[in-house]
Amino acid sequence: MAGAAPVPERHEAQTDGRPHRLLAALSPEVIAALEKRSIRRRFVRGEALCHQGQVADRVMILASGRVKVSSPTGAGREVVLAFRGPGELVGELAALDGEPRSATIVALEPVEVLAVAPTDFLAWLSSDPAAVAGLLRLLSERLREADEKRRLLSSHDSLARVASCLAELCDRFGEPDGDLVDVTLPLSQEELAGWAGASLESVGRSLHTMRSLGWIETARRRVRVLDMAALRRAAR
Repeated sequence: MAGAAPVPERHEAQTDGRPHRLLAALSPEVIAALEKRSIRRRFVRGEALCHQGQVADRVMILASGRVKVSSPTGAGREVVLAFRGPGELVGELAALDGEPRSATIVALEPVEVLAVAPTDFLAWLSSDPAAVAGLLRLLSERLREADEKRRLLSSHDSLARVASCLAELCDRFGEPDGDLVDVTLPLSQEELAGWAGASLESVGRSLHTMRSLGWIETARRRVRVLDMAALRRAAR
């Protein structure tokens, strides 16, 4: 295995609303066993880690960088399913069920992954109960995440959807600056629309409303949240 960037540092399971990371609560020995079965791969911004419909040839754990998970509609519009960051597992479903990949994963910035062949990943899982428990917790969290997204899409207007998405981005990829929060994920309005399940025009109007109310500031692929409490109220 090439030795470039380190695997994300082990830490206790999160309780702050950030996503579960498979490696977070595993012992160094269990992580080392996975690393021995993996190779490191690098992707530049905009490059696809895998494509929808492909047969799975690897499971990937993000060592650095962030990615977008998406799927096109019949009309050609991109639906953004999730964003993933360092320490998170991607591409696991196709390896687990043997079906073609259900989504495309694209690097939003330079990305490095630990890539593991499906057979090696399954062998690693079977070798340690802690690895299985970590995967089950991750899959459970993602199921809850999908259920919450369906609830949001069915019961909220565009402003509330966009506010909810921005609040999640702050929780997951935000950098506090006093009372302000900078969203560090380089996200376009088109990607935000695809994630919020709203039209580009509706997202533009929602962002304009939030700016006029003093909740946010925006620049190209950048959002600064000025009033987090107001944003969370709108999301509810």
